[in-house]
Amino acid sequence: MAANADDAEPTSPAPLAEDLRSADWRDVPSRNDALVSALSGTVGGPVGRHALIGRTRFFTPMRVILLLAVVFLAFGWFAKAGCIQQSPVGDTGQVGLDWSGSRQYVAMCYSDTVPLYGAERLDQGAFPYKTSWEEVRGDGSIQMRYMEYPVISGLYQYGAMKVAKAWDSITWLPGAIQVALYFNVVAFGLALAWLVTVWASTLLAGRRVWDGALIACSPLVIVHVFTNFDPLATAFAAGGLLAWARKRPVLAGILLGLGGAAKLYPLLLLGPLFVLCLRAGKTRDWLVTALSAVAAWLAVNLPIAALYPHGWYEFFRLNSERGADPDSLYNVIASFTSWKGLDGPLAQGESPSNLNAVSLLLFVAVCIGVGYIALTAQRRPRVAQLCFLLVAGFLLTNKVWSPQYSLWLVPLAVLALPHRRLLLAWMTIDALVWVPRMMYYLGVSNKGLPEQWFTGTVVIRDIAVLVLCALVVRQIYRPSEDLVRYGFIDDPAGGVLDQAPDKQPAWLPGWLKPSKAKEPEPVAV
Repeated sequence: MAANADDAEPTSPAPLAEDLRSADWRDVPSRNDALVSALSGTVGGPVGRHALIGRTRFFTPMRVILLLAVVFLAFGWFAKAGCIQQSPVGDTGQVGLDWSGSRQYVAMCYSDTVPLYGAERLDQGAFPYKTSWEEVRGDGSIQMRYMEYPVISGLYQYGAMKVAKAWDSITWLPGAIQVALYFNVVAFGLALAWLVTVWASTLLAGRRVWDGALIACSPLVIVHVFTNFDPLATAFAAGGLLAWARKRPVLAGILLGLGGAAKLYPLLLLGPLFVLCLRAGKTRDWLVTALSAVAAWLAVNLPIAALYPHGWYEFFRLNSERGADPDSLYNVIASFTSWKGLDGPLAQGESPSNLNAVSLLLFVAVCIGVGYIALTAQRRPRVAQLCFLLVAGFLLTNKVWSPQYSLWLVPLAVLALPHRRLLLAWMTIDALVWVPRMMYYLGVSNKGLPEQWFTGTVVIRDIAVLVLCALVVRQIYRPSEDLVRYGFIDDPAGGVLDQAPDKQPAWLPGWLKPSKAKEPEPVAV
């Protein structure tokens, strides 16, 4: 009688490996996340129950994530490509940039890098901060202008301009108008910076390595990675946090300081590190990082400030004098009401002192709130959680939220809140704000949208960010719900804080210390 097939011994298509180690502690989203499990069907389905995790030799998670990042960076370039089209312009028929018919808004391809090439006098080969030009204000007065960006961002533009002009001078290379060459050079460098951001953030994710794919595939990358120069800052910020996680405080400080010389926000990350180190008795490590950051920032800024003080100060002057950004909280309120703003109508060159003071006070309140949470939570929060709360609070209370600033939040949000569908929903909402923004800039007279259509979507975006903040705070106070913490894993980005016991200074008042956990009430027998 033939043997029953069900009784046959299981066989393997190849001999089993002698080494059967598996990284079973690693998060496998195709098994435990409904969205990822459904998407995995395009590549064969979820990882099998008996698969050995972490054994792939070539297509490692990091390589796959970086490959996905390259794909989305390509999408981002194509999204901006419409704004570097060239065509005959003027009576002479000379080839130039084609922004006719408000192409930059209709095609939704606007990027600051294109108009800045001429506005910052880069097309003339001018060195930033040294070269000035006259700008006629609305009241007829003359204002001397200089490069308006922090030093590293300004020097990056200068270097990209030099490369573009050198390319243009070589006749046997493919040619284009200089501003198009300049945009592509800038975009190449920003793409590399974003790859560094993705790489460092993926390493910071620890066992949840695949969370890095959400950073790489964020809809905000398509819309904003080439809108301005912010990927430079995100790369320094992510690198600084990675150096901190690897217990290299000097390198962490240098990277955060350099990031602060590109954009302000990397320096803000020193705040959460301070309160966490204060709670853990690690203030010496923080001091090393902070001093290194200050030294790096000064090393970059002092030479420019000494040689070209007026040009160096231009960034600070403009930020002091500019009013509420179109999608700031203050402008949103004004757009739906008859409110004239905190300062009312301002004269040319007059600083909105009340707006500056209120936005500063609100951000100080955010800092106090974040510090209170850090010191009083029953279990010390993770670094990424506090960094996200602080940067999100800064953007919500600041008078300026340029659209590309949302890139600052992407790595921090993914590391702080490990819930992919929620994060993807927020990123999609934030990315879609670009559509009514462009239509609002187009103008109602050109068949654009009224301001309230734009500011209404900004309200939805702000609510989405507030929801993320509320969920992060909830998980701080309910650490058992935090999916990042796992057995022996406390804080992948913690560095010296990881697994460290609390050692609050004796001088801290009792209300700034975590309350003792309540003992369970005895059960009557």
